[in-house]
Amino acid sequence: MTNKVFVEVVVDNTSSNTDRLFTYIVPEEYKKDIEIGKKVLVPFGIGNKLVEGIIVNIICHTDIEYKRIKPIKTIFNDDPVLSNDLIKLSFWMKEKYLAQYSDILRTMLPTGTTNKAIDVVNLINNDKNILDKINSKNQLKIIEFLERHGEAEAQDIKEATGITNINPSLNSLFMSGIIQITKTVSSEVNKRYEKVVKRNFGFEHMEEALSKLAKNATKQIEIINYIKNIESIKLKELMMNTNCSLSSLKSLEEKKIIKIEDVEVKREAITKEIEPYNKVKLTQDQKYCVDKIYNDYLTNGYNKYLIHGVTGSGKTEIYLQLIEKVIEMGKQAIVLVPEISLTPQTVERFAGRFRNNVAVLHSGLSNGERYDEWRKIKEHEVQIVVGARSAIFAPFDNLAFIIIDEEHETSYKSSMNPKYNAIEVGEKRCEIEGATLILGSATPSIESYYKAKQGEYKLLELSNRVNRREMPEIKVIDMKKELDNGNKSMFSNILYNSIAENLNAKKQTILFLNRRGFSTFISCRKCGFVVKCKKCDISLTYHMAQNILKCHYCGYTMNPPTLCPSCNSKYIKYFGTGTQKVEEEVKRLFPHARTARMDIDSTSRKGSHERIFGKMKKGDIDILIGTQMISKGLDFPNVTLVGIIAADTTLNIPDFKASERTFQLLTQVGGRAGRGEYDGKVILQTYEPEHYSIVTAKSHDFISFYNKELSIRKEFNYPPFTDIINIIVSGENEKDTYNISNFIAEEIRQLIYKKTNSLEKREIVIGPMDAPIYKIKGKYRRQIIIKTNKSDILMVTKAIDWVNKKNREKKDYKKVNVSIDINPVSII
Repeated sequence: MTNKVFVEVVVDNTSSNTDRLFTYIVPEEYKKDIEIGKKVLVPFGIGNKLVEGIIVNIICHTDIEYKRIKPIKTIFNDDPVLSNDLIKLSFWMKEKYLAQYSDILRTMLPTGTTNKAIDVVNLINNDKNILDKINSKNQLKIIEFLERHGEAEAQDIKEATGITNINPSLNSLFMSGIIQITKTVSSEVNKRYEKVVKRNFGFEHMEEALSKLAKNATKQIEIINYIKNIESIKLKELMMNTNCSLSSLKSLEEKKIIKIEDVEVKREAITKEIEPYNKVKLTQDQKYCVDKIYNDYLTNGYNKYLIHGVTGSGKTEIYLQLIEKVIEMGKQAIVLVPEISLTPQTVERFAGRFRNNVAVLHSGLSNGERYDEWRKIKEHEVQIVVGARSAIFAPFDNLAFIIIDEEHETSYKSSMNPKYNAIEVGEKRCEIEGATLILGSATPSIESYYKAKQGEYKLLELSNRVNRREMPEIKVIDMKKELDNGNKSMFSNILYNSIAENLNAKKQTILFLNRRGFSTFISCRKCGFVVKCKKCDISLTYHMAQNILKCHYCGYTMNPPTLCPSCNSKYIKYFGTGTQKVEEEVKRLFPHARTARMDIDSTSRKGSHERIFGKMKKGDIDILIGTQMISKGLDFPNVTLVGIIAADTTLNIPDFKASERTFQLLTQVGGRAGRGEYDGKVILQTYEPEHYSIVTAKSHDFISFYNKELSIRKEFNYPPFTDIINIIVSGENEKDTYNISNFIAEEIRQLIYKKTNSLEKREIVIGPMDAPIYKIKGKYRRQIIIKTNKSDILMVTKAIDWVNKKNREKKDYKKVNVSIDINPVSII
């Protein structure tokens, strides 16, 4: 067996039972093509169904019995889709986040590019004498379908005929010589081609080309005259411009006067013309940051920096000038931004500076656009990637910088499997590839700033705005006093007057409320009944534009009741305020103002962010109303007023990060004001003006907030002093969910005790208890929380993994879903 070559493959299968590496033997004809990171097609399972896999290791010896090892069926001869470094990263992610191999590799690659083996069925013998002998109703259904529709995929036949187990019928027809079954491989997303016409003659040989045509072939003569000065033209464009038929072009092709070819057309993510974004002279503080990071990179590639700079301090220009230096060396850079809403402006800056050297990766792209952008990166057509969280896996192979802007943002932590943190992944990728990690924020997360203070990150501070303007003045309005003075409006008197003054001065205003919809909930004033989702343990939100109640967790909708479903009272009313209600009130109070709303509901269509951003930039919007989307990095010089409608919306959430999120949101939103040459003002409305997150936000005092928050975290043993693991056990049966969650918690406790012989460490497992939202999408939810010292995190995650793997084949265990989240952004 010394000459045998084997590969370890991750197969494209989501079952937890197949979450391991599978060994295959490499046939002789494929040995020269084998590389780590390449895609293969392999027989899998009892039925040897062909599935896609990715080679993650090449070995010359295995302890598996030779006759049990299956051979690779096909190897795709493209370049490897994943580099060795990205596969190393995937192994680290598996251990770190207890994720499945297939989930991790699928996240690293563009959606829709998985190759699937498809059975294509053809009817090749419909002799009546043969068909008369068929007694099977299912086989007759298949033949009738093929006679009507011709060639078809087996899956399409199965769905159209309703035959659940179609394979025996297909195999019988195949063995009888009635049908032919051909295996083909396809993927949902492929390269896009369009037909192009190219002339086969030079201008000097035009007469020769014309001599091949009959004098009455007027249309063909017209085509030749049209393309005489054109090297190539799209076929559709030529047909439209000359009003010719395809047959005329085919005739010219047969005479070898023209060629009709398929030419690949890239789907571009950046479709509009972007103005140049000129380089500016750095301040002394900015220059120090650029020089320090760049020189450290030249000396020792792997470094980790945190740039703590106030809003408007010019962090983006630092990123741009650092990237300029390394791309001149032939290096590459990844720039992460927290959300799709930030991407249009960031793309304008990077593409404005670096033109066609920038690719874009975010969820707003179609699968085709995303695939083509990914290929641009893979094929070295660009050196810079700007994108949201998953751009951290951009297939660069000469990486210098990973820049994560607004690093405090929760959207860098995935809530779907694999539940990875892009900052941690970026840190590990930089370590593997010898690159530098740069984090930037005006309000760093407590964890990141603590790491900087402990020396794990190098800290760089930017205390002033680039234009030397003062930070915007923040006025805190106590809404309890407004109510005492008879003002029942959502706008305090000072905010109302300030909006009016801003409109008169032709300046722009941003109004912020971190709550979608028209009203928060509908409640009966007589009996207290709250209208809740039937599938989730949460109140429904009223959306006035559609006049519906909507669940923001599962999407369930219903018409609002006119009478209380519980006591039949007519005193059922909307309570709370959402962005739609703010918009309606603004239009009522300021009817001549040009208003726009920016939340998930108003930006669900493709390109909607860009449209709103473009209007705001041109000055076509006077008042922009929005949720946290508008708090991130948007830079509009004419915005001089920011109104925060209710600063308490994030403050009273039962989560240990509530105060931190409130401080960050208030500081970030307030930072949108006064970024140009005019002074800015922020009006912050609250019912808790004495809370430390509001007091410190008012004075732009991050350090005081950090010290206060850190002391509370230390007292109650929360991150950064511990790691938290959140385990959610969910199931459709309430009793099963209750019993299995108790069983899992006890198993983990016993295993931790066995490993440590410590009763104290056994008690780090808290619960299970009902999750704060007990029911979502019809499933009951129980929660287990584990608080562990950082030195024990690997031992604890291995214990959880062992309990999961040991029990997953048990009948009761299959009735629930177990979700494990390491250091979640929220424990709700």
